[in-house]
Amino acid sequence: MAIQLVYMTMGDTEEARRIGRALIESRLAACVNLIAPMHALYRWQGKIQEDQEVVMIAKTTSDRVSQLKEKVVSLHSYECPCVVCLPIEDGHGPFLDWIREQVAWKEKE
Repeated sequence: MAIQLVYMTMGDTEEARRIGRALIESRLAACVNLIAPMHALYRWQGKIQEDQEVVMIAKTTSDRVSQLKEKVVSLHSYECPCVVCLPIEDGHGPFLDWIREQVAWKEKE
């Protein structure tokens, strides 16, 4: 199964932790990294905005990405959250295997 990184931005650390924990608990991500603060400049509804956000990077498999996106959007405070996926072409084999193991569905858990 192919490994994906999912790059997302969150409004604050509390939201990032809440969503990140939900992704881990539901086995949609093996782990998430939170990078804060991040300063964002963007155009929204015709105006240039400046905000502090939190970057979240989730590690998952390609078969879990669709559900991960749905979960993030359902829990996110933004009207149009940033959720983009980046394929991993190579990496340390044992680490990639660990990601696969962590997001694999396990009926008894």
